[in-house]
Amino acid sequence: MAPTVKRKYEFIEHTGDLGFKAYGTSLQALFAHAAEALFETVVPVESIKEREKRVVEVAADALDNLMVGWLSELLYLFDTEGVLLRRFEVKAIADDHLKALVWGELLDPARHEIKTGIKAVTYHKLYVRQTNDAWEAQVILDI
Repeated sequence: MAPTVKRKYEFIEHTGDLGFKAYGTSLQALFAHAAEALFETVVPVESIKEREKRVVEVAADALDNLMVGWLSELLYLFDTEGVLLRRFEVKAIADDHLKALVWGELLDPARHEIKTGIKAVTYHKLYVRQTNDAWEAQVILDI
């Protein structure tokens, strides 16, 4: 029987910042769920339509650095181009590289209400680890 994960992510309390734990039955699912959690902090993900597709590639020297690089790259797309994303398909992943297809649309102030402004993805209390037959990550966002 394949491993199952009860939830994709959950938000956690952190003084002055915002954090979440993401879960996945694979590294691909873990990184996709972390990205979804990131955008859920910005706007309700269900309000984002899949109007455009992009390829995102990130390189790093370790898995935890890859998580920060991945989320930071997605945040950069939002900050510089106003791109909101809702679907993430990680095509290839290793300790030092990730390639994914992402879907979303440009921010539309008439439809998207910004819930939280994110300054950065931090290394504070960051971890990416395998637990039994699943994966878990913790990420703290500077808001």
